[in-house]
Amino acid sequence: MRNIFIISILLFSCFSLLGQDKHAREIQFVEIPAGIFYMGGYGTGKNYDEAPVHEVVVSRPFRMSITEITNAQYEEFAPSHRDLRGKYGFSSGDDEAVVFVSWYDAMAYCRWLSDITGKNYRLPTEAEWEYACRAGSYMNYSSGDSFPVTDHKNQNEHHSFVPVDLTVAQFAPNGFGLYDMHGNVEEWCLDWYGPYIPGTQIDPAGYSDGLYKVTRGGSHSTPVEYLRSSNRMGMIPEDKHFLTGFRIVESDMSPVNFIPYGAVSYGVSQHKAIWNECDNPVFMEPLEYVIPPEIPDVPMYRHNHCPSVTWCPNGDLLAVWFSTESEFGREMAIWHSRLRYGQQQWDEASLLCSVPDRNMTGSSLTTDPESGQIYLLNGLEAGGWWRNLALMKMTTEDNGSTWSRPEIVASEHAPGHQVISGMLRLENGVLLNACDAGPDNNEGSVLQISRDNGLSWESISGSRPEEFVAGGSGNVIAGIHAAVVQLKDGSLMAFGRGNDIKDRNGEAKMPMSISNDMGKTWTYYPSIFPPVSGGQRCSMIRLREGPILLVSFTHHPLRVPKDKDRMNIDGIVKSGLFAAVSYDEGKTWPVIKLISDGQYRFMDGGAWTGHFEMDKNRAEPRGYMAMTQSPDGIIHLLSSKNHYRFNLEWLEQ
Repeated sequence: MRNIFIISILLFSCFSLLGQDKHAREIQFVEIPAGIFYMGGYGTGKNYDEAPVHEVVVSRPFRMSITEITNAQYEEFAPSHRDLRGKYGFSSGDDEAVVFVSWYDAMAYCRWLSDITGKNYRLPTEAEWEYACRAGSYMNYSSGDSFPVTDHKNQNEHHSFVPVDLTVAQFAPNGFGLYDMHGNVEEWCLDWYGPYIPGTQIDPAGYSDGLYKVTRGGSHSTPVEYLRSSNRMGMIPEDKHFLTGFRIVESDMSPVNFIPYGAVSYGVSQHKAIWNECDNPVFMEPLEYVIPPEIPDVPMYRHNHCPSVTWCPNGDLLAVWFSTESEFGREMAIWHSRLRYGQQQWDEASLLCSVPDRNMTGSSLTTDPESGQIYLLNGLEAGGWWRNLALMKMTTEDNGSTWSRPEIVASEHAPGHQVISGMLRLENGVLLNACDAGPDNNEGSVLQISRDNGLSWESISGSRPEEFVAGGSGNVIAGIHAAVVQLKDGSLMAFGRGNDIKDRNGEAKMPMSISNDMGKTWTYYPSIFPPVSGGQRCSMIRLREGPILLVSFTHHPLRVPKDKDRMNIDGIVKSGLFAAVSYDEGKTWPVIKLISDGQYRFMDGGAWTGHFEMDKNRAEPRGYMAMTQSPDGIIHLLSSKNHYRFNLEWLEQ
């Protein structure tokens, strides 16, 4: 019996060694020599994070896998990943780069491979990655100033899922013998993302903490500028999608993260505000809330748009919006500012959240009146545009002085996640938020629902109806950028942009959608309001006093207004931004009023609005509206740049 036991142990050891050799043979490595190089780039504009160029010493040689880890290699560690092969049409074959893996997945693979081989495998540091990618070159790409392949089919920019072949090593290697360092799939690095530190660095491994993990190399379906050797990207480490995989290094050096990660404090008061309600009609001087910093740490771009707003327990008002060069851009970031309690000028804007090189279209803020927690729900793209967004959240318990780490709360990068300002918190604690069902003007809106106080979200959606007609029904809200309220009988009412519905007179009207099953199905009606169009977004809330308030526009400034579209009050035609109040749950709207106190002003609406004149007959012609009502009864209405303040008494005046 003892001999049989010994023989069994020997056989097991032999098979184990064979397994080690098998894994070592499957992944091919090339030795990267020690050396010195200059890391980074000019750091202009949206590439600000590539500066400064600094000397980096790679003190020891290391071995790097010549390709990205493939499906076959990864699935020896995680066989269940095979279920993700071919998801959305991507990466079906054994020799295609593995995708739909998080940073934690990649790290777990490295630990597993280290355990079974007795060698030290890990992800490359960002410095090791750029050193290996450049292979001695200081041009945009390792082979020159242009993308080093002749067939660019993988680099056509796609805004939806267009499958491409991700087989590794299809093109020539760089000077170190590494394939696909530019393109194919993005690659996770070891480091936390953060600004470069000037001066010579020896074997740098980034920050000791952070919000995002570095990714490098760019991917398929992406403009080639993001494939440059110096381009820096990053992702929330638990994120995973069809653009990102990884490669590994073998090294006896365990990098040390030595740069401390610092948080920023804005000197925000933590005293609880005393809210004094005003019974008199109030309309305050409009303010601009998008105030660029005089000396920005990071670029704030010219296009500031898509706001959300909420009140803070300390009495401050908090606004967020995206700043970008292009709404399609990957440089998009979320900025914020505050109007401090008792002040009449907003603070300079500051960066709130920027997942590097990811489009972040759509934000929604809300304050829990009981706990004081402020919740931000935001879209997060895998790349550019705003079609295939995941949902991420951040929270603050101290009036926005500090925020939680960005966290993925709906992980699928898919349509139906373009967040619209106007989160609802129902009496049972359920959160509802409207999102565009797709990026086109007539795709309608869907509801996202959270039953666990925002920890996770799921879509209440279905197929879009063939047409939106009066009395018809479907599984989506008519119109994108939907504004939603809950009625007293528990049903939901929504208004949106697009999918206009004709009334009995054949006139196109803004669609009104009603749901009696918490957003699963909707019935469509023509409202009494004119349609809105590009650069315009309505907003709606239930006021503390009980009525429902809707703000929208009489017409679009690029369309010749008809008198029937505009408000005719005492024989005077008025146009632009208006408020409508309903006291009977949306059946009638007896109060309709231009949002203007009658004084002449020459104003800037920012974003798509530009300059306009405001007086007793004209108000802001377009903008993306967001609204909240603070506990003192003041209604705070934001357009793409302006902040209007008034109360119900003024509307009823």
